[in-house]
Amino acid sequence: MSSLNTLSPLASLIATGTKLWVDSVDPLLVSESFKKGATGATSNPIIIADLVKTGRFDQSLLEFARTFKKDNLDQKLLSQKVAWAMTNHLVSMAEEVFLGLFQKSKGEDGYVSFEVDPLLEDLANTMPLSQKVDLYIEQGRYWSTNHPNRMIKVPATEAGLASLEELAFKGIPLNVTLIFTKRQYRLARQKIWAGIQRRRDLSQFKSVYSIFVSRLDVYTEKHLPKLSPQAQGMVGIVNAKAIWLENRDFWRDHPTPLKQEIVFASTGTKKPEDSPWKYVAAFAGSDIETNPPATNQAVELSGKQFAPAIQDLPSRDVLNEIEKSLDVEHMEKTLMAEGLEKFAEPQKALIKLISEKLAQNL
Repeated sequence: MSSLNTLSPLASLIATGTKLWVDSVDPLLVSESFKKGATGATSNPIIIADLVKTGRFDQSLLEFARTFKKDNLDQKLLSQKVAWAMTNHLVSMAEEVFLGLFQKSKGEDGYVSFEVDPLLEDLANTMPLSQKVDLYIEQGRYWSTNHPNRMIKVPATEAGLASLEELAFKGIPLNVTLIFTKRQYRLARQKIWAGIQRRRDLSQFKSVYSIFVSRLDVYTEKHLPKLSPQAQGMVGIVNAKAIWLENRDFWRDHPTPLKQEIVFASTGTKKPEDSPWKYVAAFAGSDIETNPPATNQAVELSGKQFAPAIQDLPSRDVLNEIEKSLDVEHMEKTLMAEGLEKFAEPQKALIKLISEKLAQNL
């Protein structure tokens, strides 16, 4: 793409110290991203549904359905089981790509995230909290068994957070997702720290904390329209960097054999006037970025050479304006309400999609 002394844009990003995880388990994208330096991947129901829609995996769907048909399940339960089987299948294929890297790094990298049942957080779910917690733990143990480089993704909800100590005690690699604020991050870290303190062996324990970025800037556009042009669009970056700094300092003072890292998530820009690599560039230099495939493609076509920027912050005036203007409690409450709706609905849509496909073909 360039002279002998110039790296490709993605290679230059990785050279800053950033680990790149692709936000997809599409086998083709995973293979392509791995060749370009990606060292992990993530999944969610939207990603799985988009792959199912392509028709590329119809044969697998039918094979799973025929297997479960023997159990005389009704259509809804059959579709649910097929949805989980398909998710497990796609994530397992991605794990195979990164397994060698996982082994070579002795568990430091090479993970693929697997999201436990989002319907536990369905707004219509009236299940008692204790039962939800038990199910998070049960599912985490079940879906991680015999998958050494599978990272169980748990949301930073009341039930999700309450499950973390036991999951960490069991040594299950964890990706705590749907984090918007320091409060959520601290609760997650405290629970995980409590869990690993009960373990005799910490040599293989790994956790990451997925901090959502762009959704904060969508929030401020709507709720803080009077922010100055210098501050508007910077809240997501400032917030994530503050959490990154706190995480770095905590684990520096409480060292573990493997790094307990921040994942910079939701890094796709939402405003047309923003460069697609706005957030990518801001967090270059440390920990992990999970970028959507479209963002990585835009980065690769940018011709840009990335430099470490993780410790760069706006001016003191901008930081003071953000601190003075932002109601963090309201922001977390608002974004969690929106996030939970976005969390559960895609799983329902995936099950519905599979049900429709099976109805046409079985």
